[in-house]
Formats: sequence, C-alpha cells, structure tokens
Amino acid sequence: MPIVFHETSNTFHLQNKTLSYVLKVLPHGGIGLLYCGKAIRDRAQFDHLFETAYRGMAVCVFEGDKTYCLDHIKQEFPVPLAGDMRVASIDLKQNNGSRVVDFRYAGHEIFPGKPKLDGLPATYVEDDTEATTLWIHLHDERLGVTATLQYTLYADRPVLTRSVRIRNEGDEVVLDGLSSLNLDLPDADYDLIELTGAWARERSIHVERLRPGLQSVYSLRGHSSSGFNPFLGLKRPETTEAQGEAWGFSLVYSGNFLAQVDVDAYHTARVNIGMHPFTFSWPLRKNESFQSPEAVMVYSDQGTNGMSQAFHSLFRDRLARGVWRDKPRPILLNNWEGTYFDFRERDLVEMAREAKDLGVELFVLDDGWFEGRNTDRTSLGDWRPDRNKLPDGIAGLSNTIHDLGLKFGLWFEPEMVNKRSRLYEAHPDWVLQTPNRHASHGRNQFVLDFSNPDVVDFVFEMMKDILDHANIDYIKWDMNRSMSEVYSTAHGALEQGTIYHRYILGVYALYERLIERYPNILFESCASGGARFDPGMLYYAPQAWTSDDTDAIERLKIQYGTSMLYPISSMGSHVSAIPNHQLNRNTPLSTRANVAYFGTFGYELDPRKMDEAEKEQIRKQIAFMKKYRALIQFGTFYRLLSPFDGNETAWMVVSNDQKTAIVGYYRTLQEVNERYRRVRLQGLDPNALYQIEGCDYDAYGDELMYAGLITTDASAGEHNLKAGEGDYLSRLYILHQKQ
Repeated sequence: MPIVFHETSNTFHLQNKTLSYVLKVLPHGGIGLLYCGKAIRDRAQFDHLFETAYRGMAVCVFEGDKTYCLDHIKQEFPVPLAGDMRVASIDLKQNNGSRVVDFRYAGHEIFPGKPKLDGLPATYVEDDTEATTLWIHLHDERLGVTATLQYTLYADRPVLTRSVRIRNEGDEVVLDGLSSLNLDLPDADYDLIELTGAWARERSIHVERLRPGLQSVYSLRGHSSSGFNPFLGLKRPETTEAQGEAWGFSLVYSGNFLAQVDVDAYHTARVNIGMHPFTFSWPLRKNESFQSPEAVMVYSDQGTNGMSQAFHSLFRDRLARGVWRDKPRPILLNNWEGTYFDFRERDLVEMAREAKDLGVELFVLDDGWFEGRNTDRTSLGDWRPDRNKLPDGIAGLSNTIHDLGLKFGLWFEPEMVNKRSRLYEAHPDWVLQTPNRHASHGRNQFVLDFSNPDVVDFVFEMMKDILDHANIDYIKWDMNRSMSEVYSTAHGALEQGTIYHRYILGVYALYERLIERYPNILFESCASGGARFDPGMLYYAPQAWTSDDTDAIERLKIQYGTSMLYPISSMGSHVSAIPNHQLNRNTPLSTRANVAYFGTFGYELDPRKMDEAEKEQIRKQIAFMKKYRALIQFGTFYRLLSPFDGNETAWMVVSNDQKTAIVGYYRTLQEVNERYRRVRLQGLDPNALYQIEGCDYDAYGDELMYAGLITTDASAGEHNLKAGEGDYLSRLYILHQKQ
C-alpha cells in the first residue's frame, strides 16, 4: 500500500519507489513531518526522527515542559498565535475577534484514486490504481470547524499533491487566509529557483541562495501574472540540470497567489504556497465549506531536469484533458502580425490559400473580426461579426476556409469590455469598479465581473451563438489586462473579499461549459501572451500562447524558462516576420523555425509577402515538423545549455524508446577566434550507436553523453567565416539509433 498508517505510533508513511513522506500525530494533536525526500524503507515507527530541545525565549505548549515549542517543530498545518512565530497555514477570524485556533487530529481516511475538487482544476487519475489519497481530519472543537488535509501520492511519479478543505459547523467565521501546502524542511541549504519577468520576457529563471527571513513570489493582479509564476523550486547548491536533489512546488490556480520560503534563526526552511491572503476574506456560515486550490510537490534526485520532467509528464498527461491532450497539435497560421486590424475577407482567404499550399493545417483569425473593431478602443464585448469585413460572417468564412482543406480558428477576449460598446452601454454595472471611485483602464478596456453568474451566462450565450453557427476547430482565448478597483455590485459589502477568487471560479465555469458543449475544439489560452500561463489554465486549455514576443532570440529564454515547469506540448510557438515586430531584430528564417519547433509550432505572418525561396523553405520546415512533432511534443525534454548563463543555448528531446532524438543548438552572437565546443547530451541509450544527420560520423550514446557532441563552428577570422554562419546561428542535430 503506497500510504500506510501505523496505529501503534500514529504514523503515516506515504511512499512510492522515488519518494517518502512521513507524518505523525503529535502530542498536542497537530500533524508533524518526520521525513521527506528520497524513498526509505518502511518501519512501524519513526519517533526517533522527532526532535525537540530547549530554546531561549521559546513559547511552549505543555506547562512544565520547556522543550515542546511549535516554533521549532516541523508541522503540516501550522496555526497562528499558539507559539509558532513563523508563517501560518490558516487565518480564521471569529466573532469575538480572536484568530487563535486549535486544530487537533480527529481521524483519517485512506482510499485508492483521486477525487475531483469541486469547481477547481486539479490533477487527476484515469484508474484508481494510479494513486492513493489520504485525508487527515483536524477539528477545532470550540469553533466547530474541521480542516481536512488532502494528500494524493501518485504510484509511479515522484509527485505528491496537497490541498485543504475547511468546513464550518459552528457560528459564522471569516477565512482570511489558507495555504494549500506547508513543508517544513530540516535545513535551509538550498538555492531558490523562481520564474520572473514581465510582458514579452516571461518566466526568466532566477536563482539565489536561501537567506534568513522571507523570500517570496506572488501576484496581486487578479491573474497569475507574467511578473512571477505560481512556482518555487529548491535545489542543493551542487545540484545541476542532470544531478542532485531538487524540489518543485506549483499551485494549480490562475488568480492571486503567494509562494514563499521562511528561513528561521535555526536555519530551517518553511515552504508555503497558496492563494494570496491580501484582500482575501471569505465568510463561512454554518454548514458551509471552502476548498483551497491544489498544490503539486515534486521531488527529484536527478537534478532540475528530473524535476521538470516529472512536472512535464504530470501536467501533459494528468492535468490537461480532452481529445487534444494526446494529439500532435495542428500547424497553424495566425493572421495577427500579418494584418492586425486591417483586413477584409478576401485578404484572409488569400492568406489561407497560400498557407494551405505551404502545408499549414489550421488558419486562425485573430482580433478585429467583430463590429466596429478597427482599433483596441472599441467594441470589445460585442461579439457580432463585422459584415463590412466579413459579408457572410464567421459562419461563411469558416466554411470557405474548410472548403480550402484547412481547419478554422477564432480569437475571443470574453472577460473584457470597452466602454465604447453595446454591452457596456447596457450594463455598466457588469464591470469591476468601486462605487464613487476612479476606474482605471488597461489597454483601453475594463474587466467584466465574472464573479456575477449573470455575466458568465451572458458571455456564454454570446459565444454559443457564434460557435453553434460556424465551423470552428480552435479558440484563442485572450485576456489583456490586470484587475484594479476590484468591487462587484452583485455582492454585498461583507462579500467583497471573495471577488478575486469568485472571478477565477467564473472563468473556470465558463471554460467548463464551453468544453462540455464543444469537446472537439482546441483551446489555447492567452493573456497578453504569457501573463496567465499557469497549471490552472492547462486543465481547460492544453496549450497557451507563451509570449507576445515572437523574436527567436528572446524566445530562447522564454521557452527555456517555461520548460522548468511546463511541457513542450503546452507552449504556443510561432515563426514571425522580420524585422521582428517587438524588437525590430532580423534573424534567419531557419533560426526562427528551429526555436519554434520546440512547442506547438505555427506562423504569425502574411505569406503573400514572402518570396518563392522563403516559401520553399517554409514548406520544408512544415514537412519536418509534421514528421517529428509527436516526438517533440510528447518525448522527454532535457535542458543542456542555458541562455541565462552565456552566448549558447541547447536543449534536446528524446523518444520514449530512446531510438530518436533531436538536439537544438543556438549561438546568439558570432565570436572571434574562439575555442572548440562540445555539448554533453542526455537521455540516450549508452550502448546504442546513433547516426547523426548532418555529421560525417556515428557515435554511441555513452560517447555523446560523456564526451559530448561537437558543436564547434567556423570561428570568425580572416577567410574563416562560412556562408550562412554568423550572428543568430542555430542547428538541429537529428539522432537515429542504428540497427
């Protein structure tokens, strides 16, 4: 049994082949952590791992015992104001103003499988043998409140999920904070990994040593944000991509979050992740419950690549859902950077016809297709086709595109509205804005109140009216501003602290209704690019527009950082025109494709403006992607050289049978008279002989992994620079196992 309870010692051992997690009911009734890490053998008790000691200034639980202090005990659900001076897992305000709680063990349940979380995205199983779930019930008798710690251990993955459900059976209380996961580590000898950034430079990898005090990432934007991702990683200082211990913590949620590490004076580290408590306040009346989002914890003793691969596999296979989960994604052409708002139906049909000739499979119409939408200042929220641009509407255009032999996709931004719109004129009260206060705009638009079910119903009906009458295979769901002046006229004063969370629940509910009605549509989430690229979104949309920045060189950093957590199959990645529309940079067409291959792949340009040589190159690129996209999107991905560390980037993907691999190598700037270079590969069969396309030699897997693949180029010098080399160089190495 993967989860064992030893009744004589009140000990839980959650164990699979990779991971052990040992819990104990402590003398004061709380739950303590005795061990977490690489799998260890089970035994009837682990009491010797429970440590207490006298500490000066300690506040102790039991009178006469100067050693039992919660401030120095590793706990699973630490509470405030009871002697533990560190970050707590819950903040519960009672009628008398007190926030003191006393949650004690009240029983547990162990059962196969993994139940759903009501109204929330979460990882899942398709067979109950895949995982085992433990519910530990903690009860505060005076308040009549129960906290259920919900753990699921996957059988064949180094993954443990955790969430908390609060149920009130007493007088009304107010939940002002609730973490999904708390992990108390015995030391703080770790480097902290964060994914940071901003618009057009999302998910950069930032690493720093843990230090005394709090280190955190967060969002208060109403969405997970491009500033920080709902993820923290911890690795030992000596850990590399290929070797050593690493932990990863991710929140399956798309709203405000807080992930933090608290290092105390005794050099222990407390990891805490969940919804952000600032502005959050949730009244719990008698017989009401609140469910926290799910946190995912991954352990690796095979470096940060091992951690990432566990996330990739879990998120790709047991978080993403639907008919597109396991399918290679269609190669698309999006018209946005080709036309922006300036198009007519004939332009789109001409572009689609050219795209079909090149081998494209899906044509996507982006923003600008609805009435009056010629700038971003107007008409958002009025989802009626502009008959001046599209005489036969979306239905007519979609049929024409299908007649060409292509699938058809459409852009929506369902959560937003312009003031210059019929929707706003009819329902100004449907916008999130505080009464008698200034309302700020973002990108000339305002946020619809998705905490109001009437708004969600209205938007669903508008979208349904389009989707029921058109032949649509793909939806790009955009979201282009953060929230401000958040207030809902649909809820009373005491409910205003619930609005951020209710909004995200409304977004999830709309997604769920659309997926249920249109199960064959491929959804791609977008938020000005990557500002809501999080696990919560992957539950509804198996891929996301990784960034509005389509420059190949910047995308090296963006895609490399995104791969710390998210699978290749989730990354929307396109080849765009040059000069690049974000950076004005000129990069070779081959390099643009060689970067974009490592994602869902597509084009963001007007093929009518390309010459025949470029079109022929694109035909070859598309043929290559069709041949290898299943391997790229569903193989095992390894990071080899980081663009954050130098002038080179390298990564690779290996088939599950290790017979085929593709290595991407990129050098940003040409160097002068430089050294010889090699890249050590990973994941190959050490005993297999590999043919390397484009090289004049074969090599065994062990040689390629330990001696390395030669990547030396013609270093710039007198008469020494080969044609086609120079700045922004890229190469693909295709490896095939020889019989």
